[in-house]
Amino acid sequence: MTSKMTFIGFGEAAMAFATPGARGYDLKLDDPATRTAKLADFAAHGAQACNDAAEALAGARVIFSLVTADQAYPAARDNAAQLEPAALWLDMNSVAPDTKRAAAMAIEPHADYVDVAVMAPVHPARLNVPLLVSGPHAERGAGALAQAGFGNIRIVDGGVGAASAIKMIRSVMIKGTEALSAECALAAEAAGVRQEVIASLDAGWPADWERRLDYNLDRMMVHGLRRAAEMEEVVKTLDGLGVGTSMTRGTIERQRAIGALRAHPPEGLLAKLAVLLPLTRQEKAA
Repeated sequence: MTSKMTFIGFGEAAMAFATPGARGYDLKLDDPATRTAKLADFAAHGAQACNDAAEALAGARVIFSLVTADQAYPAARDNAAQLEPAALWLDMNSVAPDTKRAAAMAIEPHADYVDVAVMAPVHPARLNVPLLVSGPHAERGAGALAQAGFGNIRIVDGGVGAASAIKMIRSVMIKGTEALSAECALAAEAAGVRQEVIASLDAGWPADWERRLDYNLDRMMVHGLRRAAEMEEVVKTLDGLGVGTSMTRGTIERQRAIGALRAHPPEGLLAKLAVLLPLTRQEKAA
């Protein structure tokens, strides 16, 4: 088994994990409008950009699938027949357990599938980000991840979907808290009571709320659209469990609304609110 990394998808996570000598393919390479920037991403990380998935997968023994949530299953389905026998498809995408199981069914006639859940932001941890691994090939997958340089890997009991279930259900709280905190901060600023609200939160639930609200808004401004797509997968997870999704659907709406503003996050909570509040009001008025 080689430790050389092969990526299908080369976005933020892949770039955080890539080591010099890696290779891969990303759909943005097919679009003239995005190809130059994506080639620059590969070059900046010492990675080889392949012209198509077939070129990236040729001879690959360990493949890291890191695409957008809506492409997780198509990436497995469309590339399965090109995999080397006994290759490992490490599905690290943030999708529902049923999506992972569908991807596994596509991969398994051709190669070995591993459910991998990335349990924290990839920056600044990079290869030390916590990973959960599950499925019948979990031990082999964990070994491949360790050989590739990952240092925080844990195998969890259960088949394909077990790791992703933990990730998805955890996101109900993590991404939901982000959305709630954004709504709280925007309302407090609009009412002119931001400092009083933060002081009250700190008194009743000590957590340095000025910093937390600032961080949460930063994440939503940069990643809100991607988080909304992930939360769509969370809805699928919860629907499958039959537990209801009203709060999570609200999270999707708020994450998507802030992400869709495409506003660059300035430094500091007050500066972020100064940018977001007028844009949010304009969006509502429209």
